[in-house]
Amino acid sequence: MDFSLTEDQRLIQETAANFAGSVLAPAAVKVASDRTLFLHNLHALAELGFMGLNVSAEYGGSDVGTVAFSLAITEIASACASTAVTVSVNNMVAEVIESVADEAQKTRYLPRLCDGTYPAAGFCLTEAGAGSDPAAMRTSATRDGDDWVLNGSKLYITSAEYAGLFVVWAVTDKTAPKGRGISCFLVEADTPGITIGTAEKKLGQHASSTNEVVFSDCRVPASALMGGENHGYKIAVSELTGGRIGIASLALGLGFAAMDYAKAFIQERSQFDQKISEFQGVQWMVADAYTELEAARLLTMQAAYNKQAGLPYAKQASMAKLYASETANKVCGTAVQLLGGAGYLEDHPVERYLRDARITTIYEGTSQIQKIIVSKHLFA
Repeated sequence: MDFSLTEDQRLIQETAANFAGSVLAPAAVKVASDRTLFLHNLHALAELGFMGLNVSAEYGGSDVGTVAFSLAITEIASACASTAVTVSVNNMVAEVIESVADEAQKTRYLPRLCDGTYPAAGFCLTEAGAGSDPAAMRTSATRDGDDWVLNGSKLYITSAEYAGLFVVWAVTDKTAPKGRGISCFLVEADTPGITIGTAEKKLGQHASSTNEVVFSDCRVPASALMGGENHGYKIAVSELTGGRIGIASLALGLGFAAMDYAKAFIQERSQFDQKISEFQGVQWMVADAYTELEAARLLTMQAAYNKQAGLPYAKQASMAKLYASETANKVCGTAVQLLGGAGYLEDHPVERYLRDARITTIYEGTSQIQKIIVSKHLFA
């Protein structure tokens, strides 16, 4: 198997790495309290083509494929996970629109998502009683003449504060069997009837806003329906599968960043008259961490390659997301341990990497949900 990158993929990776190192890393702490700077960085990424990496050039995208997307998210996450998750979700929304929207919807929204006109997009699926089980959602959309009227609320919506567009799932047929009466809508953020809740206070990824989005008699035209009436659940499941490649890539970037920092640290600091890196026990900790990260990288690249090639990738995406996110949490903890007391201080980024990594085992489907998905494929 040939693991070499194409020229375009290498260029995307290098561009992302350069931007991450020169722009995102120096601002990674400041953007948590400086929303203007965070949005400025998102706009710069849009200008570089990173907000629509797998979208056709016809609609303003970069059209470089899933492998390049994964490489870019990994590099961005190594500097700022908050930026990486925003870019990942924006790409996910753009992909679902290109995949199932009609031509008018694609022409209207995709260029705005790709060029930074919309700072980001929101993926409105999760509810208080519908997290791992999205089919249990209660947000409704009722037909009223030429419009649909949305009522309900969505929780934990990434980028909600500054999103220009939401993809919203709602029940359109309450008599249908569970999961079969759900539809998908494209809702512009300035539509009357939308209220964005206060940003959640989170353990990590502080610069990425996470909010409740409330729909109260929110009226949208019939043309806002995307992908056909009552076909929304299948769309959501399909797009979450692709989104898991993004989160696996993000986790991978955090894990490598943490271990690279720790490896450099222990080569400089001495205890018992020798460098910490010279102790065999420490060397084995580092060896284990990098071995597991490389395994996670291969799983992630396999999922990305399969998706790009049009091959089945649901099982591979869940495996990659499961292993990469669990590995990131483990090796970020290892990095903190290698720094000793210094690793617990904000003076060093490893404590931030550890906090930022924690959510990767939860969003886009928990590790336990990934195991259920993998098991279903294995026993099908």
